[in-house]
Amino acid sequence: MDAPLWTERYAPELADLPQPEVRDYLQKAVDDPINLVLYGPSGAGKTAAVRALARAAHEDPDNDLVEINVADFFGMTKKEIANDPRFASFIDSKRKRNSSKADLINHVLKESASYSPVAGSYKTVVLDNAEAIREDFQQALRRVMERHHEATQFVITTRQPTKLIPPIKSRCFPVAVRAPTVEEIVTVLERIVEAEGVAYDENGLEYVAGYANGDLRKAILGAQTTAEQEGEVTMNAAYEVLGDVGAQSTVEAMLDDAEAGQFQDARKTLDDLLVDEGFSGEEVLREILDVAHAGRYTGEELAEVTRLAGEVDADLAEGANDRVHVAHLLAELGAKGEA
Repeated sequence: MDAPLWTERYAPELADLPQPEVRDYLQKAVDDPINLVLYGPSGAGKTAAVRALARAAHEDPDNDLVEINVADFFGMTKKEIANDPRFASFIDSKRKRNSSKADLINHVLKESASYSPVAGSYKTVVLDNAEAIREDFQQALRRVMERHHEATQFVITTRQPTKLIPPIKSRCFPVAVRAPTVEEIVTVLERIVEAEGVAYDENGLEYVAGYANGDLRKAILGAQTTAEQEGEVTMNAAYEVLGDVGAQSTVEAMLDDAEAGQFQDARKTLDDLLVDEGFSGEEVLREILDVAHAGRYTGEELAEVTRLAGEVDADLAEGANDRVHVAHLLAELGAKGEA
């Protein structure tokens, strides 16, 4: 998808959020900047809601909103953290040489919270996908929250609030972000296609909303794909584009790279599927299994891939990091390819 993503072009403002109870809670947090935990299923719109909150709360949201994707951040190596341009101003050459990965993570958390807001009286630090934070890092985060509460609002998003330690939960107001209904998704899609000047019918929007199964990002990207390929979002067009949608050829190429030991390329393809194409970890795993059972593997190889997929599926069901665990399966396939 080469055109600008509709998920970015039509990022919602607070008034556009499809769930009235979430709108009300976040508006109160604009007026009284308390710490929040937004929890709910993947694709429910938690991150988009936080960004809408920041745009409403800050005169300079580009500088006074700090986003740390925990799934990405905690999955990085020490070298990747030290060389990441987002953290370059926090980490000098001496710290790069002498610090462990844990020290660098703690340092970035402290520095992100400690600098003064550019405009206004406070800034917002978002920890996205927080179910991936280890307990020792959560303890460090708790201390950071205590130390910098006067000038920093902390917003935590997670699929599994039970993974958070009690001292953090007690410092945050919980906001449940449920999966949007078909009707709510249709309302969002209707606003977007009308702004784009794309022809549509109600049945087409409902088909796209049903295809997304409660994942708002997936619905928006599905509508964009349909509009780009068919020029409209009608029932016939949506069924033609999405009825047989999948990622088989992309997954095949990703597995080819993994088995050839080209893990960086395989992981980049995985990131494209998860981020650019909007697939969940569970969906990528299903595509891998479909490819595996379509003749790519047989006998013991097929049994082993199925076993690995079962382990990843269990981790994903517990709210674990999609990228890290699917990437682990790819790394295992690469190791077996080298054996």
